[in-house]
Amino acid sequence: MNFLKGKTAKKRKQDNAGKAVPKKPPQPLTESLDQNLALIHGALAENVDVTFRHLTNEVRFAVILVEGIVDGSIIDRDLLQTLVKPGLGLRDSLSGLSGQALLDITADAVPLGMVKKVDTVDALFSGLFGGSTIVLIEGCNQALAINTSGGEQRGVEEPTTQTVIRGPKEGFNENLRTNLSLIRRRIKSPKLASVLLQIGTVTQTEVAVVYVDGIVRKELVDEVMQRLTRIETDAILDSGYIEEFIQDSNYSPFPTLLNTERPDVAVGALLEGKVAILVDGTPFILIAPATFTRYFQSSEDYYQRADISTFLRIIRFVAFFLSMLLPALYISITTFHQEMLPTPLLISLAAQREGVPFPAFIEAILMELTFEVLREAGVRMPRAIGPAISIVGALVLGQAAVQAGLVSAAMVIVVSFTAISNFVVPYISLSISARLIRFGMMILGGSFGLFGIMSGMMLLLIHLQSLRSFGVPYMSPLSPLRLSELKDVFIRAPRWAMNKRPSTANPANKQRQPEGQQPLPPMKPEGEEQKGDGT
Repeated sequence: MNFLKGKTAKKRKQDNAGKAVPKKPPQPLTESLDQNLALIHGALAENVDVTFRHLTNEVRFAVILVEGIVDGSIIDRDLLQTLVKPGLGLRDSLSGLSGQALLDITADAVPLGMVKKVDTVDALFSGLFGGSTIVLIEGCNQALAINTSGGEQRGVEEPTTQTVIRGPKEGFNENLRTNLSLIRRRIKSPKLASVLLQIGTVTQTEVAVVYVDGIVRKELVDEVMQRLTRIETDAILDSGYIEEFIQDSNYSPFPTLLNTERPDVAVGALLEGKVAILVDGTPFILIAPATFTRYFQSSEDYYQRADISTFLRIIRFVAFFLSMLLPALYISITTFHQEMLPTPLLISLAAQREGVPFPAFIEAILMELTFEVLREAGVRMPRAIGPAISIVGALVLGQAAVQAGLVSAAMVIVVSFTAISNFVVPYISLSISARLIRFGMMILGGSFGLFGIMSGMMLLLIHLQSLRSFGVPYMSPLSPLRLSELKDVFIRAPRWAMNKRPSTANPANKQRQPEGQQPLPPMKPEGEEQKGDGT
């Protein structure tokens, strides 16, 4: 499988190496506490949140922390009280000890986990602004970065963009460690692997790559890591930044990376052999690779009976195509193909449009743009009045436009049903794609009728066929067709029938569960007579 398009990874690495700007070597710490503090003060800009605390306990200590991102009670109770104890509570005296011995004794004395030794100014700042407290010791050319992260942060709440009736109510938040723990609670296996990266020369944002070893294909993990390590930018503020850097096609209206704020969706993808990318500071994580049909699958499909899930999934497919094509079909039929309509319906539409001064195309464009403005206003306005303004605005404007003779009542119905169908798609990234394509289809339908719509659909299908997501065909398993994997595309087969993992991510371990788990009626004990009336 080719995971790169165009140049090979080796060629790209050579090209980037020729253009790379040489980096300055990291500044090492010295054995002098005063010199180390001078290096830190020289590198720090003027600020009020970085706090320095000087202590003396036979030797000099300096404690550095950033207020607001650390837990002050832990520092006061566990760290500072330990540093002022005679001999750090482990020895009678600290005099005469070498710098390395002092560092080791201090690390042992602090009753906190995740104590890391750093020896450069860059590593010191990385730990400091990541929520660690730095301890510098006179006579030692290393420092301790002690994890004391805390401060105010949003707790685990119900997802706001991907809600379900039956299913877990937990959602990711902006804390990377919390998000990793939500995945770990669901996959209690030593095979769950996570790799931490720092991207962004200024923000130094932590990015975690998570996968299940033994299920995921190694080439996929390598490709994800390679694309992430190629990123050179000053800031990463959201997973959307990462998505634009690593997705296969930046000029397609269709998303090629799945984003979700639901831990159960992420875990389900990991167990299929996919890779999750978590970014600190955002509740939305990325999943690679992604296919077109995956955007019609809701996590709730797997918590309900198969027949109900199949029915709802078919409704989603129908609603997606209606949201993309319904206004264009109305324009083309009323403009070019009136003979396709029953006579009573044609007469009714003609009577409604008798006083409308605009052609159907202009009428539809005006109504669609009006609805898009109302939807954007409802999102941007304060939460208390946003929904009310959007609903009242739609009702008032629609009714007033019909009474004024600017639009027909049928057009209001078409645009309203189109908007409702757009909300049926579980993932907003795909529903936005349908909104963009809708205007192109309206132009083709208003210009060439049904022929234009069919031509647009053919071009759209060719484009979908050309897309890849980390080397995986975007239309898989429909193209190339894999009949054995259609159990979870348009329909959702019972859980006992899905014995193998989908091959879209080409997992290393394709077997999900053994066969023969179909529920059977209880067998009657031997010798039990048939009950009944004997007829």
